[in-house]
Amino acid sequence: MDTFPILSLVTFLPLVGVLFILAARGTEEQVARNARWGALWTSLATFVISLLLWLNFDPTTSDFQFVEKVEWLPAFDISYHMGIDGISLFFVILSTFLTPICVLASWKAITLRVKEYMIAFLVLETFMIGTFVALDFLIFYIFFEAVLIPMFIIIGVWGGPRRVYSAFKFFLYTLAGSVLLLAALLALYFEAGTTDIPTLMAFDVPAELQTWLWLAFFASFAVKMPMWPVHTWLPDAHVEAPTAGSVILAGVLLKMGGYGFLRFSLPILPLASEQFVPLIYTLSVIAIIYTSLVALAQEDMKKLIAYSSVAHMGFVTIGIFTATQQGIDGAIFQMLSHGILSAALFLCVGVVYDREHSREIAHYGGLVERMPKFAFVFMVFMLGSVGLPGTSGFVGEFLILLGVFQDNTWVAFFAATGVILGAAYMLYLYRRVIFGKLEKEYLKKILDLEPREIAIFAPLVALVLWMGIWPDPFLSVFDASVSNLLANYQSALSSVDPLNLAGR
Repeated sequence: MDTFPILSLVTFLPLVGVLFILAARGTEEQVARNARWGALWTSLATFVISLLLWLNFDPTTSDFQFVEKVEWLPAFDISYHMGIDGISLFFVILSTFLTPICVLASWKAITLRVKEYMIAFLVLETFMIGTFVALDFLIFYIFFEAVLIPMFIIIGVWGGPRRVYSAFKFFLYTLAGSVLLLAALLALYFEAGTTDIPTLMAFDVPAELQTWLWLAFFASFAVKMPMWPVHTWLPDAHVEAPTAGSVILAGVLLKMGGYGFLRFSLPILPLASEQFVPLIYTLSVIAIIYTSLVALAQEDMKKLIAYSSVAHMGFVTIGIFTATQQGIDGAIFQMLSHGILSAALFLCVGVVYDREHSREIAHYGGLVERMPKFAFVFMVFMLGSVGLPGTSGFVGEFLILLGVFQDNTWVAFFAATGVILGAAYMLYLYRRVIFGKLEKEYLKKILDLEPREIAIFAPLVALVLWMGIWPDPFLSVFDASVSNLLANYQSALSSVDPLNLAGR
């Protein structure tokens, strides 16, 4: 396993599925069928191979593992460099896990341009995995930006009535921040003479340069998360995207911002990260409270869940910048949990939308009488989102609040109000859709989950409960990497005169 290029295999295997789909011939129906099965089997194979990374991963070390390095542009010290540590491992698995679920969720919902749709998802999978395994800043940037292209196409071609507007808004927001990320990359390169991420993590960036680089990183990662007030593209993108597009957008793409903070901002720019903690705390608390209140006012199910994502990502940014073991562990766990729960909630909306072609909360009511299986899985994901003990949502939020309480009790207090507001809007959604009398005539013939949908929801329910009841197999994997990150972070801060830092 040490010499076999498993990361390259996992990253680029989806492109083999793309070649198969491109080579498919026959009638339009035959091509569509082959595209669906080709995408499903390719994504399942990629997921199974990615599990080998977990099985062969050594959680006792913080070193990068399964490392591959080949000179690419030696004159500029730029290499094809890949590897994973405890922080990146589960983001790779999350990407490979959700892709076959997206393919299954689109099985009947997508009937036009099926071939192109499946190709877009497989290409997107390669770009997502590449983002999390890249150990060269230039390679990371290429994958990080390339993700925009297939997602732009998925929203713009297969989305709702305002799909073009939403696709362009998504693209322009994220691209604007990424231009500054590129500028920061160039500045780092000219300062350190390399784009190698492990080398940059050990490089002592001058304090005066750190502030400007941190702000450039922040501009890109904050939009990706998205943080308040640069979050307005997200509800539009979610509402107009097809169900599977919303799943992958909420499940994986939002996590790239948090991953960027963990991989670049904290380890490479520790002084600036410490300096801007009050800014992060302020924006995160506003995001948690404001977007939770906005979610309470929504009448569209997708918009409500989209705003809840902004609130949950507010917890993540607080956890990351507490610079405590509990806070960062909780932030990573919360990102993984949210990736599963938000994906599942959007799939639940997709189930009823496929049947009724409406996302309006008022359109439904009393579905428990006709759809008891659906009511059960929706309940599990709703309670997970609320943070009920025994579900994955509780572990991440508890650790984050534990970490921030050690640093700032007021921030912990205001963040905790988000838990209460979260329970309010999710219970409001569930009660109006599931409970009450089944009075609407058009709902009296609605059908419960079919076998394909049960196959989609079963692993998601199992994961939510597994992570909530027994979180150690996940926490133990990134424990060493987080400890090493914090040790280097604190070492960098201790070597500087405290008066030179803007205190918290």
